[in-house]
Amino acid sequence: MTGVRILTAVIAVGVIGIAHAAPGPTQPDLSGVWNYATMTPMERPQQFGDRETLTADEAAAYENQTNTRQANTNNTAGPDWWDPGTRHLSNRRTSLVVDPPNGRVPPLTADGQKRAAERARLRREHQWPDGPEDLELNVRCLAWTVAGPPMTPGVYNNNVQFVQSRNNVVIVNEMIHDARIVPLDGTPHGTLRRWMGDSRGHWDASTLVVDTINFSDKYNFRGSDQNLHLTERFTKLDANTIDYQFTVDDPTVWTAPWTARFPLHRVNERMYEYACHEGNFRSMEGLLHSARVMDKQN
Repeated sequence: MTGVRILTAVIAVGVIGIAHAAPGPTQPDLSGVWNYATMTPMERPQQFGDRETLTADEAAAYENQTNTRQANTNNTAGPDWWDPGTRHLSNRRTSLVVDPPNGRVPPLTADGQKRAAERARLRREHQWPDGPEDLELNVRCLAWTVAGPPMTPGVYNNNVQFVQSRNNVVIVNEMIHDARIVPLDGTPHGTLRRWMGDSRGHWDASTLVVDTINFSDKYNFRGSDQNLHLTERFTKLDANTIDYQFTVDDPTVWTAPWTARFPLHRVNERMYEYACHEGNFRSMEGLLHSARVMDKQN
């Protein structure tokens, strides 16, 4: 994997080097650093029923309640790490999911339910990991769901940088420092399965559409499998706002496709490396040592 990342970095530098061969005359320039932090949950909480938005007072009460709960329960990083946008709802919306209209991810298929039950069983049986393979990809700094694809807001590191030329766009996420190189020249999808899938882009009027397939069966987005088909749409609304929308279609996992939507806001700052190095050695050593201690106690 390290070699792959070095090669990716070299290719990305090459693309950055030709970024001054500007986008075509009808293509908006998405270049720059953007932040997608928000408190709005992926799925609509049951208490809001079919309401897409809240009143100002309701939104403030929900935000205060969520801030207090997260400050008391989130042990990954303290509130001083959190992006400011994660302290507020986006446009007072109750969910990122916009389709289905109920704001909730569709039910799992029968096969999807079986796989979810199997994952739950394995987590129970491997509460104390025997080795690195028993730990999630994010714990090993291999892939992190918030970085995508698709991108989904987390409590911190919700920054993404676009480097755009006429024939390519590079999507660089702050979280786990991964870069997706998306050809825009009409070349077909490859056949190699990858952690982040195989992406191809095109312009639909002023919207950048990124189509991604061929995900590795080791990649898991909310229970997805290797049949995941992801369609992302980036629409520049003004100089400081991009409307981001993604549609998830995985017929072996969900009974219907579903779509989420939220804004990206321009950030006039540099994006720095998030040095969660592959393997996460220091944390891994501590986690596995603690697991062996627990084995002896049990």
